[in-house]
Amino acid sequence: MAENLPSEFDVIVIGTGLPESIIAAACSRSGQRVLHVDSRSYYGGNWASFSFSGLLSWLKEHQENSNILSECSAWQEKILENEEAIALSRRDKTIQHVEVFCYASQDLDEDVEEAGALQKNHASVTSAKSTEAADSACLPTEDESLSTASCEIPTEQTPRSDPKNALEVNDVEATGEKENRRDDKTCVPSTSEEETSENVPIAEDTAEQPKKNRITYSQIIKEGRRFNIDLVSKLLYSRGLLIDLLIKSNVSRYAEFKNITRILAFREGRVEQVPCSRADVFNSKQLTMVEKRMLMKFLTFCMDYEEYPDEYKAYEEISFSEYLKTQKLTPNLQYFVLHSIAMTSETASSTIDGLKATQNFLHCLGRYGNTPFLFPLYGQGELPQCFCRMCAVFGGIYCLRHSVQCLVVDKESGKCKAIIDHFGQRIIAKHFIVEDSYFSENTCSRVQYRQISRAVLVTDKSVLKSNSDQQISILTVPADEPGAFAVRVIELCSSTMTCMKGTYLVHLTCTSSKTAREDLEPVVQKLFTPYTETEIENEEVEKPRLLWALYFNMRDSSDVSRNSYNDLPSNVYVCSGPDCGLGNDNAVKQAEALFQQICPKEDFCPPPPNPEDIILEGDSLQPEALESSAIPEASSETPKESANLGNPEEPSE
Repeated sequence: MAENLPSEFDVIVIGTGLPESIIAAACSRSGQRVLHVDSRSYYGGNWASFSFSGLLSWLKEHQENSNILSECSAWQEKILENEEAIALSRRDKTIQHVEVFCYASQDLDEDVEEAGALQKNHASVTSAKSTEAADSACLPTEDESLSTASCEIPTEQTPRSDPKNALEVNDVEATGEKENRRDDKTCVPSTSEEETSENVPIAEDTAEQPKKNRITYSQIIKEGRRFNIDLVSKLLYSRGLLIDLLIKSNVSRYAEFKNITRILAFREGRVEQVPCSRADVFNSKQLTMVEKRMLMKFLTFCMDYEEYPDEYKAYEEISFSEYLKTQKLTPNLQYFVLHSIAMTSETASSTIDGLKATQNFLHCLGRYGNTPFLFPLYGQGELPQCFCRMCAVFGGIYCLRHSVQCLVVDKESGKCKAIIDHFGQRIIAKHFIVEDSYFSENTCSRVQYRQISRAVLVTDKSVLKSNSDQQISILTVPADEPGAFAVRVIELCSSTMTCMKGTYLVHLTCTSSKTAREDLEPVVQKLFTPYTETEIENEEVEKPRLLWALYFNMRDSSDVSRNSYNDLPSNVYVCSGPDCGLGNDNAVKQAEALFQQICPKEDFCPPPPNPEDIILEGDSLQPEALESSAIPEASSETPKESANLGNPEEPSE
């Protein structure tokens, strides 16, 4: 309740997106008193993940939110004569043009319930020092978080029993063992055996084989908890900033990851697998021996292209696609390198940008698997929650469903001094971090936003058939028209814990030129066919069947300068929402830059101390000893990473 909140903090963070959560964790770890609030009923903001029925509740909440016509003005009476206020918005305008389509049979059984829908609980205050409060907000207690460490990304200093399997979770199948961990973002435990049954569609239990692929909408609703649907679709580069931060801070203990198993390309109306590692290249049946030699020679050059300026300096003014034509690569290889390795388009990147992107792709190969990418089990929404857990462990306080009415600014100093929440409580702080979507139209009147087009699909099989039904794939579909944008497709199987067995969860993303449906539906029509009963009864169709589809546009504020906002005090810092990029580097860079402004002499998310190193009051050990003991030294026995997998520095025939 409001009366339980302390009246003064060092840092107040408004919004629980990924950059805000990282900053909150870093500030709490450095000893700052942190209050982290969000007006939403779930963690993550536009970085969140939902069960299927939770997503339906989110859509309903968004519709209700957009219909708010008036702003509450009671807080204005609490502003003193020597103060002025910056009002915050009650409307979330970051999501637009929402369209939902259901192609599966919609004959709902009477007893089907939408398991896992968002719950309307009262606002709760959470501290790491309170077990009861921590449980209610999905955050571990201090003792629990330090003792239950199931880190699935090993640090560089930790010996591994199997160096070829850097991620233990790589071989883990979807067992649903985490299902009781939480019911959605509100931590309501599962209450019935039926709801926690094995992750298998009901139709597969029938004896009639022709009907085994029959998936109905009622099944999807009933298995709603098996879905974890991301609002933003991203992957983690295995040597990216976020992986490095997860390892450094030991936040990786709170998450598990799987390798992306396939890089795909869409060419001449067909989906095919792209050979990107050395092993893939020489095992590929798509490439001739001459093409294999060409590709390996070019990839070897890209790994250290800076050392050979004569090879690219003369081409810096042209696009990367034009540069590839000068490198004696066949059209087949040019296409693979451009769209599936550099992951760019014909006109989007310069030669230098394309070479950097290709180098980064190759640099990430082999660290944790045969592709450069990882995906967090249970969806991207796990990542903000992981950093929120770290913040809570070090004393941060969390309040969901807790609106902030305004920022209070001192006229004399020009700095923000407090917030006023929806209870009318004034809470003082030194620094204020605000997610962009919370600012009012007056504050953002000069801001020009880009938009991201998003589609989420539920399908019945993969876009590229293989021996395994547990492939995780990324596919880039080039634009058909000049001025349009390439579409990134990420296909997730049930072992990622994001969909029920017998289905795939497919995310489509591109920079918007029109509405999301107008941008993405042409690609959906190329890759999938709508689900109909007649097709099931007849012979199997070649394309995957589309069972359900959601289209929406999301605001991209990642390139907005702070100076674009009107009259923000110097101690109010702005965090942007998700960008359109594949990785998370922008969120990490943003969080670290803001943290350095708040705590300029502090280390950014250092490793936590081991439990046995924690110094109780009155202990004779000095603080310096604690700091040094918290950072383990590298062991000479640490096995070498599997970095040579796919490393073209050592080509073999």
